[in-house]
Amino acid sequence: MRIAIWHNLPSGGGKRAAYHHIEGLVKRGHVVESWSPRPLDQPFLPLTHLIPEHFLPFESVTPTLPTVRAPLSRLLLPYRAMANTIAAMDQHCESVAREINSRDFDVLLAHPCTVFRVTAIGRYVRIPKVLYVQEPYRDLYEATPRLPWIAMPRTPGKAWAPRKWKPFLHDLVRVQALRLQAREEWQNASVFDRVLVNSYFSRESVLRTYGLDPYVCYLGVSTDIFRPLGRPRDGSVIGVGAIHPTKGIETAIRAIATIPDHKRPPLVWVGNFADEQYSRELLKISQAFGVRFIPRVLVSDQDLVEALNRATAMLYTSHLEPFGLAPLEANACGTPVLAIAEGGVRETIEDGVNGLLVPDRRPEAIGRALERLLDDADLVSALGERARSRMAERWTWGAAVDRLESHLSEAVRSRHGHGHAAQANPSWRKQVPRA
Repeated sequence: MRIAIWHNLPSGGGKRAAYHHIEGLVKRGHVVESWSPRPLDQPFLPLTHLIPEHFLPFESVTPTLPTVRAPLSRLLLPYRAMANTIAAMDQHCESVAREINSRDFDVLLAHPCTVFRVTAIGRYVRIPKVLYVQEPYRDLYEATPRLPWIAMPRTPGKAWAPRKWKPFLHDLVRVQALRLQAREEWQNASVFDRVLVNSYFSRESVLRTYGLDPYVCYLGVSTDIFRPLGRPRDGSVIGVGAIHPTKGIETAIRAIATIPDHKRPPLVWVGNFADEQYSRELLKISQAFGVRFIPRVLVSDQDLVEALNRATAMLYTSHLEPFGLAPLEANACGTPVLAIAEGGVRETIEDGVNGLLVPDRRPEAIGRALERLLDDADLVSALGERARSRMAERWTWGAAVDRLESHLSEAVRSRHGHGHAAQANPSWRKQVPRA
């Protein structure tokens, strides 16, 4: 197959997934090229090592802040900024599509974007198109900390009425801007021939958000990179993920604080970036609760693997994570995972097999489960061994690329018929699991 890729991914799990998907497709003889708005976090798994990359500018012009003599223009600034961003992305996607349409590609594989989870690229390409979406734009649909659509508070005991008109109007314009984004993403997602997601949890999220019924196409982990090193456990607990409120790191700190001082482990947190305000809050919380919190940002894969091998367990506290590569990366290193039973992690971590699941976010319950691991080296070893075995059975990148390759070929066959697919690449015809 000749596969065109579109993405605008930062460092993190989404970029890692795209990188290993592309790596696997190239190794199987497919011709792959990518387009994106700009080099974004380019040092993190650069695709240039694998395929030709094309960068076309995406320039969203923020409206000029007017003078105080133009109050209506100032009020409409958020709406105008969103409209400009949508128009700029639309123009970028149209330009990319012209290049793709002028070439002999068989299929488009579109990935998410940091601006919109689903862009307009599918509207303009004329070849079969597949969307791999990690999750909908969660700020629009999840109450973290509250839904953006929630109205301004009312005075208790009285019928609702705006207490101050200026904040009310600002909020009204902000919500209208969010509606623009929601409409754009909904329309963009609807034009794809096939939508793929990373878990059954994400399938339900996409079904609720876009009204589409996607296919589950599970990801994998590179067991060449993430592997046991034979290091002794140092008694630490590790967390992996951006240092951001969605990762629930304060819950991890509070859980560790419930463990007695004499055996309380340090919490090493490895992230691809750190929100400065949240980082300051975490340091205050850790000091107040007497927990040694060690944040590490932008470490190499080698350092991450070393830390995973030395930790007693991974503590996974993310809020509604759609899939979560980090728990599987820990398992590939032979490290058990202690996770809250929510989101996609319920599909990868089985209680008592490759880790432990706790039913909710109560720090006491998490702390008891973690203390159980700290006190029982044999349990940690047994969970780690079963985790490695399960990785080889279910979660290799070879199997993940099988699944993606099958979906791409099905998209082409559905549009053009079996003859076109067979001519492009006879190896498409092999049967692979659908999920």
